[in-house]
Amino acid sequence: MEFCDDCGSMMKTEGDHWVCGSCEFEKPRDEKQEQAMTTTQGQVSTEIVDVSDAEDQGLPSTKAQCPKCDNDKAYWYMQQIRAADESETRFFICTECEHKWREDDH
Repeated sequence: MEFCDDCGSMMKTEGDHWVCGSCEFEKPRDEKQEQAMTTTQGQVSTEIVDVSDAEDQGLPSTKAQCPKCDNDKAYWYMQQIRAADESETRFFICTECEHKWREDDH
């Protein structure tokens, strides 16, 4: 990822140049520098969250319907599972059966 020297906006590649989408500043691409860049493609979160004794871990609770047992209370936490420029995902843990689900699961 490259940022514009003039305005600080994120730049995109166009052929053999970096081009700013905001102010049209251009600079040549440097292949060696780009090879040293870290990408988020293929990165997978390996963090393991122990859901047992969730209350003792200090997790906050909220009103949320468990899809497994219909309990209406769950612990929740946020975790970054996608690229850093995307929002975090909220996970829920049922206070009764400890079933775990994501906010966007249906």
